[in-house]
Amino acid sequence: MSEVQAYPSSGEPPCVVVGAGLAGSLMAIYMAQRGHRVEVFEARPDMRVRQVDGGRSINLALSTRGLTALAGVGLEEQVREMCIPMRGRMIHPLEGEPHLQPYGRADQFINSISRQGLNELLMSTAEAHEQVRFHFEKPCVDVELDEGVAHFEDHKSGERIAREASLLIGADGAYSAVRQRLQRSGRYNYEQAYLTHGYKELSIPAGPGGEFLMEKNALHIWPRHDFMLIALPNLDATFTVTLFMAFEGESSFEALKTPADVDAFFRREFPDAHALMPTLTDDFFGNPTGSLVTIRCSPYHHGERVMILGDAAHAVVPFYGQGMNAAFEDCTVLNALLDREGDDFGRAIAAFSEERKADADAIGHLALYNYYEMRSAVASPYFVFRKKIERVLHRLFPTWWIPLYSMVTFSTMPYAEARARAARQDRMLTMGLIGSVVLLGLMMLLLLVALSR
Repeated sequence: MSEVQAYPSSGEPPCVVVGAGLAGSLMAIYMAQRGHRVEVFEARPDMRVRQVDGGRSINLALSTRGLTALAGVGLEEQVREMCIPMRGRMIHPLEGEPHLQPYGRADQFINSISRQGLNELLMSTAEAHEQVRFHFEKPCVDVELDEGVAHFEDHKSGERIAREASLLIGADGAYSAVRQRLQRSGRYNYEQAYLTHGYKELSIPAGPGGEFLMEKNALHIWPRHDFMLIALPNLDATFTVTLFMAFEGESSFEALKTPADVDAFFRREFPDAHALMPTLTDDFFGNPTGSLVTIRCSPYHHGERVMILGDAAHAVVPFYGQGMNAAFEDCTVLNALLDREGDDFGRAIAAFSEERKADADAIGHLALYNYYEMRSAVASPYFVFRKKIERVLHRLFPTWWIPLYSMVTFSTMPYAEARARAARQDRMLTMGLIGSVVLLGLMMLLLLVALSR
């Protein structure tokens, strides 16, 4: 039986964060900077001591929203030193030479960063605050929502531990124990949707002299309509490569049963990448096949002491590179609401539920669409043509016309607002292109009539 730790009557219980991942560790720093005692409980071992989750990283693309959140705790410049700028998508067609599609203006880029390296920095920064304590290998097994009490189990001893929290923050990922308890609270909205596609992490090593074997400052994409390969650069000149494809079917993980199958598939579909992957089959069969899920739920809080954020509240597929950025933005939004509400936890978390839901849903929808864009549309001449027109319009009218990617990636405009504005712009551009074609057709018709006289 768990015993709730007692606190002096003069002091308040700590803020308890469930999950020492990216969002949980960052939120711990924010709460410590606000002067609160913080206890962070994590189900996994300390990754700074023992590596966990091998083959499941999907390198992170850090952009404006995430950098803004890191700046809020004084870590932006330190994190930038861990990044490699990626100025665009390097498209590798099946035939022809690779070509770069810029993300935005010359000064706009996203940043490739190691998930583990960033997580370790956030944990160590949080732990440097004397009022922050981490507890590893202690999964959350239950939550008393009304009382704000979380129950944990020590993996090693089997002991049950309980903590009363002044604020309990569930930042424990897509399979959140805190959210699962919220789902059983009654009248709780929850939906999850898995893609029929999954992912497999692979690798490209550094060259003989420690050089990059492909363009360093780009996110590499091999779009093949029904599946795709991507590669993000690392500081050690390696590339983290990820294959996205269906679980079952003709071109699928199911169909690649043997090393010979994998080798033949990569030789056929990704010949230039295959030439750079000496450990391809070892990576393919040694690393797990991951699934991709979108989660939507509401509300993000219960009463005045329990809430969820990050993937626990709104897991998204990785194709817009916004999962981490959206989770980090949750931290800045909550911090701003605590400022606005004078550290009244109940009012702040209720406002978080109300104000964050539309944006979380919007980036979930955008991420799903971007999978189609990355594996298929980027190879379309019409898509490339429209993107060029958008860049010209943005250059001529920088405040009136902003590409969707720029609004999502290079600004802190609310996701829902960006999505709505992009839909209006898309309709305008489509109507403009149709109008141009019709006008050109009329002019040609008039010219033919004039010449026939």
